[in-house]
Amino acid sequence: MAEMELIRPTVLVVDDTPENIHVLSGVLQDEYSVRVATGGEKAIAAARADPQPDLILLDVKMPVMDGYEVCRRLKNDYHTQRIPVIFVTGMGEAEDETRGFELGAVDYIVKPINPAIVRARVRTHVQLYDQKRHLLELVQQRTRELEDTRLQIIRRLGRAAEFKDDETGYHVIRMSHYCRMLAVAAGIPEHRAELLFNAAPMHDVGKIGIPDSILEKPGPLTPDEWSIVKRHPVIGAGIIGRHNNELLEMARVVALTHHERWDGSGYPRALRGEAIPLVGRIVAISDAFDALTSTRPYKQAWPVDEAVALLRREAGRQFDPRLIPKFVDMMPQVRDIMGQYSEISGRRAMGLAQQAAVL
Repeated sequence: MAEMELIRPTVLVVDDTPENIHVLSGVLQDEYSVRVATGGEKAIAAARADPQPDLILLDVKMPVMDGYEVCRRLKNDYHTQRIPVIFVTGMGEAEDETRGFELGAVDYIVKPINPAIVRARVRTHVQLYDQKRHLLELVQQRTRELEDTRLQIIRRLGRAAEFKDDETGYHVIRMSHYCRMLAVAAGIPEHRAELLFNAAPMHDVGKIGIPDSILEKPGPLTPDEWSIVKRHPVIGAGIIGRHNNELLEMARVVALTHHERWDGSGYPRALRGEAIPLVGRIVAISDAFDALTSTRPYKQAWPVDEAVALLRREAGRQFDPRLIPKFVDMMPQVRDIMGQYSEISGRRAMGLAQQAAVL
């Protein structure tokens, strides 16, 4: 079986003169895959094409769009800004080197070219570019690993809080899905809706600081007990803390504001209307609906229609009146999520796991 041929680096040669292209291609073709472009627009298109070149040799003097403008556009484009550019210029243009470097070029080659110098310069910058890409890939991989770890910690903390009064922990899963759907319906960009999906499980993390005897009490709470329960948003925000990280900051805001009410009668800060962060208003609806339709130590699960009727009655009082119709419109998807992450299926799964552990 023949050995696979190594993939050679690609060099894009940009020049409006066929003779210059021929000379540079001849110098490089033994070590590199050479592509050519005879003008600025073609060069930009070739640089954006997949696979991208590993280096660009760019003539300065070209009609319509000169090399400086081509370089400026390449460096202002996220997709092409990292590709190294070497200007190829005549002797009379060497004084413009500073301008080229300011635009982001990595080197200059002066015409008439010296083949050995061209090969050496190209080889050096291709190797540097390859090293930079490798380092960038390592950084991106490590960033993904850290972000995944952060997400896992947030989810585990959310589940830990929820297990205090929900033995399956499915409440946080269901309401997180509701939050993401409602966020998208409210016009929040997809990436922010995904952040909310991952931040929402932390909404009740402050319950960790509330005694089980109060959370699991089957009857009505006394005024003193209720005042203790109302501390959990502040406790939760304190547990999460302030961060520059977008996800953790959103989780803190959600924990602190999900019990505020549209009419200003909520807690802990009695915020009113749009003074309540939008993510807090979204979580308030999603959390309340799932709490109503779930069995808890102090209540039976409500039928969905009755829970929806309460949401409608409380629009403009407890809940943002513009979000309630959007949530009601989502009810087919909400019912799907309720079926997929039901308490019955959760308990059945836990029971099977316990049987397996005994066996």
